[in-house]
Amino acid sequence: MTNSENIRWGIIGCGTVTEVKSGPAYQNTDGFEVVAVMRRNEEKAADYARRHNVPKFYGNAEDLINDGDIDAVYIATPPDSHLTYALKVAKAGKPCCVEKPMAPNYQDSLKIYNAFNENDIPLFIAYYRRSLPRFNKIKEWLNEDAIGEVRHIRWHLSKPPNQLDLSGTPNWRTKAKIAPGGYFDDLASHGLDLFIYLLGDIETVKGIATNQMGLYSAKDAIVGNWMHKSGVTGEGSWNFGSFQREDKVEIFGSNGKISFSIFNEEPIILANSNGEEKLDIPNPKHIQEFHVGNIKNHLLGEKTHPSLGSSGLHTSWIMDRILED
Repeated sequence: MTNSENIRWGIIGCGTVTEVKSGPAYQNTDGFEVVAVMRRNEEKAADYARRHNVPKFYGNAEDLINDGDIDAVYIATPPDSHLTYALKVAKAGKPCCVEKPMAPNYQDSLKIYNAFNENDIPLFIAYYRRSLPRFNKIKEWLNEDAIGEVRHIRWHLSKPPNQLDLSGTPNWRTKAKIAPGGYFDDLASHGLDLFIYLLGDIETVKGIATNQMGLYSAKDAIVGNWMHKSGVTGEGSWNFGSFQREDKVEIFGSNGKISFSIFNEEPIILANSNGEEKLDIPNPKHIQEFHVGNIKNHLLGEKTHPSLGSSGLHTSWIMDRILED
């Protein structure tokens, strides 16, 4: 693999996330080629392949995984199917990128991790914010002690229920079997994983999770507290029945504060004794571009990817602890 001039990818689950966010990033990366896509609805798989100029399409995941023309697999399905597909990819001995969250719970995530780790097969998790320039600028500020010693991090994320929520229309993000924490699993996982990247592993975490609205089976109101191994404390609150959308993170230090949003392309702000600095660092059109580029670098042995199976597993553990009854 590391000596291959062209790494050929297959995508399992060519749905919405692969249209702009991720699929084109794999196609546009030098040395990568998407040669097949799969979706249980074979007509939709065929349509995706036609529109994106992908040579092959399948209605069965095993056919794609075992295709000899495919070197690596990207799993872009809802999280409840990640374990099933990932174990098949591991058995085939092919590198894999799994969409986040890694699985609906820590135990399934551990099974995925072990399957790849025991056979020394590369495993990546699509926590692509670790690769985005705007968040790496924040990491640079922290490494430069721009706010002194880091003391605390705080995040609040809220949004109103959407029309799907209100109508009761099926949605994997609100089904407890697929995403026990509802939108927390889909959205909060991004931020929690990023905080680990910025501030190091978490050693203690507690949470409270409930369903306030009664619109769906998953949790819709969650709070959590944690402590990083470095001693930095953290708090988060996520409410998906609020009257307006809000997304604000603050990192407090002994000599300043960094403020930013996880999902909104707002300026990142550094405030310290030297004044205030605001930077606008836009995300790329295909937001997984840098993440996918880092996969290539890792597979070629040039640079370790920031989001591997081990870090994704740690994020899954934290989410389980916050949601724990």
